[in-house]
Parts: sequence; C-alpha cells; structure tokens
Amino acid sequence: MGKSVRLYWGYIAVAALIVAWSQRWSLPILVVLSVAVSAYASFQVPVWCGAVNRDGRTYCRNNAYGILMGCRNRQHRWQKMKMIVLRSKAADFSRAVFPTATEKFNAFLAVGGLLSAIAAVIVPVMTGG
Repeated sequence: MGKSVRLYWGYIAVAALIVAWSQRWSLPILVVLSVAVSAYASFQVPVWCGAVNRDGRTYCRNNAYGILMGCRNRQHRWQKMKMIVLRSKAADFSRAVFPTATEKFNAFLAVGGLLSAIAAVIVPVMTGG
C-alpha cells in the first residue's frame, strides 16, 4: 500500500485539484495543487523511458519516472529534454514522450496542471477577487 501511494500520489492531487476548482478553494491551495500535479507528471509518474535507441528506429522500453526524464541509462536521462530544444527533433520528441495512451494522459495532466496554476493566479486578478 505504501509503495503504490508513493508512486501514484499525483493522481490523488489531480482529484484534489478538481475538487478545489469546483469548490472554489483559496488561491494558494489551487496554485500548490496545480504545481504538484505538473511536477508529478513531468518528473515522477512511472512511465516507459521512450528515448531513441542507438539504431535510431526503436525506442527504449525501460522504466522511467516522469514524462520528461529518461531511464537509468546515462545517455537517456536528458535526451528528451534535448529534443525539446532542438526543433528538428520535434517529431522524435512527440514519439518519445507520447508512445502510449498512458503517456499522453500524463502529458495532459502536466499541461493541465500548468494551465490550472496560471488560471489560479489570473482569474482572481481579472475578477477582482
């Protein structure tokens, strides 16, 4: 039980974030939950590595943590981050980060958490509340 909570706590944070928005909780809580969800999906959620192997055609299937990070292989650790910067590698990046529906869902969580954090700051400013 303890290991699964440690591995998947971000999904609990997602549920709490949904409740926080629907119940209009305070701004600091919304921001903290939003950042936690984005950080979890980007750097801690259990996924496949997805880095390009040496043959250039296949992708690494080792376990990794976070949609932006690689596996235990040193070369894979920052390969995805480098693919973000190198525009010519955009297609490789999308195949590496989003190989399965699970990774697509986790990427959606990361982007959703960031948008939620931005909205948590902007909405009170725009509404004067």
